[in-house]
Amino acid sequence: QVQLVESGGGLVQAGGSTRLSCAASGRTFSTYDMGWFRQAPAKEREFLALIRWSGATYYADSVKGRFTASRDNVKNMVYLQMNSLKPEDTAVYYCRARPMGTMSDMTIPDSSGFWGQGTQVTVSS
Repeated sequence: QVQLVESGGGLVQAGGSTRLSCAASGRTFSTYDMGWFRQAPAKEREFLALIRWSGATYYADSVKGRFTASRDNVKNMVYLQMNSLKPEDTAVYYCRARPMGTMSDMTIPDSSGFWGQGTQVTVSS
């Protein structure tokens, strides 16, 4: 069982930056693939970034070059640095954990793995 708690959301001006954090419980954090997703009002949950247990990263085209995922396996933390924010980035942001080697596509926001409760990011124009 893994519990995830996101933090760092808030109000940001367009063009600005912020960093989200996700704190994970459990002693096997280093063996989990971690993902970041977001959900805007009346929209489907959207994949943003994946950082595998190995540190390899993969990004959605919509955020590539603006968002950077990182992890600290000593602190059991995963981060999402978000730059050049746009009003359309306004959403609730979630982190997700799944054990390494899980066969299904990590970029699909199904019920597999563990999810945090989300943190709101609002980008003002």
